[in-house]
Amino acid sequence: MDTSLGGFFGVGGRRGARAAYGLLALDLAALGWVIAESFLPPSRWVFAIDIALGLVLVAELVQRLRHSPSARRELLHPAGIADLLAVISFLLAPFFAGWGFLRSLRTLRLLRSARLVAHLRHDLPVFRRNQDAFVAAADLAVFIVVMTGIVYATQHRTNPHIANWADALYFTVTALTTTGFGDITLPGTTGRLISVVIMLAGVTLFLRLAQALFRPSKVRFRCTSCGLGRHEPDAVHCKACGALLNIPDDDD
Repeated sequence: MDTSLGGFFGVGGRRGARAAYGLLALDLAALGWVIAESFLPPSRWVFAIDIALGLVLVAELVQRLRHSPSARRELLHPAGIADLLAVISFLLAPFFAGWGFLRSLRTLRLLRSARLVAHLRHDLPVFRRNQDAFVAAADLAVFIVVMTGIVYATQHRTNPHIANWADALYFTVTALTTTGFGDITLPGTTGRLISVVIMLAGVTLFLRLAQALFRPSKVRFRCTSCGLGRHEPDAVHCKACGALLNIPDDDD
């Protein structure tokens, strides 16, 4: 498990599961508000919600740093920097509108937390059977969210074709799939570079998802002899070292 989340998730049982799921819910709520806000005209009550959400995120960040075994390392991690920038974007919403999407970067980190994965495997049999596909799909979804956020945040003030998140999402998906209808474009060198990143990285993530979906199903069980962690569902011996395996039927 990554050390930055270890302290915060360092409670056992259902309490630990609630903490893990609570962080995911908070990230999704912050992202949902960023998307909804793009369809609303600027107003005092919109900014008030931004500031209130920013304060909640500050409290969560402080609490997480307090429980971290290395607060400095946590804060200087790319995901920690993204958290800090997202908090600033909410607290200074009139000046940094739309940048709260950076909060979604931490979802990638959460889905690689050993304890969160353990909770998901325990609570969701469908996740246990298709973990690789779920993680690959989450990677692709977070990439789309991040790139849509970048497109919106950099274009909505100057590009008349990008008025809200729906417009930015439409461009991102058409660029990612290389469909390129041409009705929305990003002008200038920066716009072209953003388009190139979406196309190249997006295709790579699509391939990873396809591999995870169509790769022969295997079970996760660590061999006590050589440490190999993936085996055929009916394996009796480890294919790497030949050691006898005792894989549970339910893959727990």
